[in-house]
Amino acid sequence: MAKVSISTENAPKPVANYSQAVRKGGILQVAGQVGIDAATGEVAAQGVTGQTRQVLANLEAVLAAAGASMADVVMLRVYLTDTAHFAEFNETYNALIEEPAPARTTVYVGLPAGLLVEIDALAVTGS
Repeated sequence: MAKVSISTENAPKPVANYSQAVRKGGILQVAGQVGIDAATGEVAAQGVTGQTRQVLANLEAVLAAAGASMADVVMLRVYLTDTAHFAEFNETYNALIEEPAPARTTVYVGLPAGLLVEIDALAVTGS
């Protein structure tokens, strides 16, 4: 099985030598997406809520480029910069993620200045 790199102009370009996503067989790993609008190159407004919405839009764009959707996602890894953001993040996340929800892990990390949320995704498709 060949490993295939996936990319789209509809999500932020990687800042180093990595793919926006990689598919091998039916497994699709989407690299961590942050709250940057690909069209403007700017960090989304409205703090954690705005960035969470933008991150999920970026994930959906990369998934779509791979012929997948959030319905194919089995695992999300969420990276937050501050434990105080957990409730606000969950409120936005819960409003946007449909059932059956993927499994999820949340960890607290340092991200580049201004970025509050990063999420990566593991999807399984029929391809």
